Amino acid sequence: MASEEAIKKRSVSELSTLDSFLSDMGKLEEFQATAIKEVLAWQIEEAMKEQHLSRKRLAERMGTSRSQIGRLLDPKDGNVTLATLQRAAEVVGRKVRIELI
Repeated sequence: MASEEAIKKRSVSELSTLDSFLSDMGKLEEFQATAIKEVLAWQIEEAMKEQHLSRKRLAERMGTSRSQIGRLLDPKDGNVTLATLQRAAEVVGRKVRIELI
């Protein structure tokens, strides 16, 4: 990992991609995890809108609290289990698929 000072001194052409910049800063995995959570939260919310399903109703169908749904739909809260994601997906008629690439 390059130091922040060294990265600041690089020219734009030396920083070829955002991924390489984030990797050099030691932040790539953190940003990727946040992006994944944002997409999952957005997809669940979109499915909820299609079904006119409120957070309260989703919580009832999942057998959980509205505060848990708030955490599930908060893109910055990465502390959501796969089981919770699967239950939410099932309630909105979707499935969770995870791949290692």
